[in-house]
Amino acid sequence: MFLLYFTAPGQVSVREDVIPGLNPGQVLVQTLLSAISPGTEMLIYRGHFPQGLALDENISALAGEFHYPLKYGYAVVGKVIEVAAESDASWLNHLVFAFHPHESHFVAAPEELIPIPDGISTEDAVFLPNMETAVNFVMDGKPLIGERVAVLGQGIVGLLTTSLLAQFPLEALVTLDHFPLRRKTSLELGAHYSLDPAEASTRAQLQGLLPNGADLVFELSGSPDALDEAIALAGFGGRVVIGSWYGEKRASLDLGGRFHRNRLHLVSSQVSTLAPELSGRWTKVRRFSVAWESLRKVRPSRFITQRFPISQAAQAYQLIDHNPDQVIQVVLVYE
Repeated sequence: MFLLYFTAPGQVSVREDVIPGLNPGQVLVQTLLSAISPGTEMLIYRGHFPQGLALDENISALAGEFHYPLKYGYAVVGKVIEVAAESDASWLNHLVFAFHPHESHFVAAPEELIPIPDGISTEDAVFLPNMETAVNFVMDGKPLIGERVAVLGQGIVGLLTTSLLAQFPLEALVTLDHFPLRRKTSLELGAHYSLDPAEASTRAQLQGLLPNGADLVFELSGSPDALDEAIALAGFGGRVVIGSWYGEKRASLDLGGRFHRNRLHLVSSQVSTLAPELSGRWTKVRRFSVAWESLRKVRPSRFITQRFPISQAAQAYQLIDHNPDQVIQVVLVYE
């Protein structure tokens, strides 16, 4: 079997190991493809993660802390190829999704696997975590009919969030991203306007498109500096949903002017939990059902821009790091 390790800033290695045996109640999954997260994974790749923080306390496959060397990744699609004694034999040959690092084979308990519903391809299913995240952002933002909404950042999570927001009867849906490929895709998904934040004319355009400011702003760029721009875009009493994880990156914020007088609401949104006000009616299972249905509608496999065999993982990460303008979603494939 092959396993991907982050070994130092800017370095990954693919190591070979024996396929582990099964204990009673476990199954063996052969990975078909896994998606590289251009957000969290690239923070790890660049060494921008906070030392000593738990990888993810809610996912057993991601036990431990952030430090090199480490295995990471959370979007794997595979096929159950072996079932141990005392396991449900019906799992055999099932296509499944798992929150698991990049590995060609892995052992799991059935409750750690999510069966892929009929009618959803493996390449669409690998987007499940990002779609669930987008669903969570929209639930936390609570868009209303006729609102003016801005989304900063049109990486894959930003694009999926845009695809959901485009289904609402909004007065204006404006997105911002530096890269033409992402802006073009954003418009195809239903954004009314998609602008380059670096263009000199953008600020004037935004003032015309969002008179009195945006009702709702999503900061999904991964850049702390963009949070200041999100605050500046929001109108009186507006909401700013902060979905980016900045790792160790820091930036000063201007909280002395518009933020203070405009009574803005900053909302921290993270997919590992449900908003407290929803938890009485919503569960993660219910949210997953919404994410699966959204995958059926959006068919995000069309956003896969590159496919690399696991043996060429280093080239995949280098591409994302050095040529982000060419990338929307990169996946690793396993032969």
